[in-house]
Amino acid sequence: MTGPELLVLWDIDNTLITARGFGKLMYDEAFLGAFGRALNGPVDFGGRTELDVIAEVLRQHDIEHTDEASQLLATALANAFHARREDYPVHAEVLPGALQALEHFANEPRVHQGVLTGNLRSVALLKMEVFGLAHLVDWDVSAFGDDHLDRAELVTFARERARHLRPFTPDEVVLIGDTPHDVHAALTAGVRLVAVATGRNTEDELRAAGAEVVVNDLSDLDELIRQVWKTSSQGNRTA
Repeated sequence: MTGPELLVLWDIDNTLITARGFGKLMYDEAFLGAFGRALNGPVDFGGRTELDVIAEVLRQHDIEHTDEASQLLATALANAFHARREDYPVHAEVLPGALQALEHFANEPRVHQGVLTGNLRSVALLKMEVFGLAHLVDWDVSAFGDDHLDRAELVTFARERARHLRPFTPDEVVLIGDTPHDVHAALTAGVRLVAVATGRNTEDELRAAGAEVVVNDLSDLDELIRQVWKTSSQGNRTA
């Protein structure tokens, strides 16, 4: 075998970094800037791609879901995050063990790591840069919430982008994330998963969604390493 043995893909929000409430604030500003009126009603962000969230927000406000309307809100959202870049670390923090885990796998020659996140690419980069994490992942093998509405499809994007390293089979790809959407993406794409109960979903809820491997958080690096390398029944799936 040539090249790394595993492609490890990290979720960002509530897996590596937590900033509860900041995303809603950015949507409030973006929607007002894009459409000139206030955003009404709750928005469920947990584990969803930005294109999926934007589609729902447009429907909730009786705005036709066109490519133009979607791009208008996406651009406004990215601009809102970048305008408030200095405020982000005030609201956010790196979760326990996240830096150490990223550093470990970045220095592990058998592993190549990127991100698989519902965030827009520019917003994902901002979040990781603010906390000095961006250099630890390969952005060219990553996938983002503006690549596709369906999170499971992001796995295909990441695998295709990693082909210059070598083709990664499904059992050589490991997603690490905190929501049932991460679980669904892994199961649908036939790749392996390490679920972390660092978001709003409990370990039991993640297991009920189909996760076979769940850790409480990233603070036990040895356990995380063991689970990343562990061969599970998910590793026998094909895509």
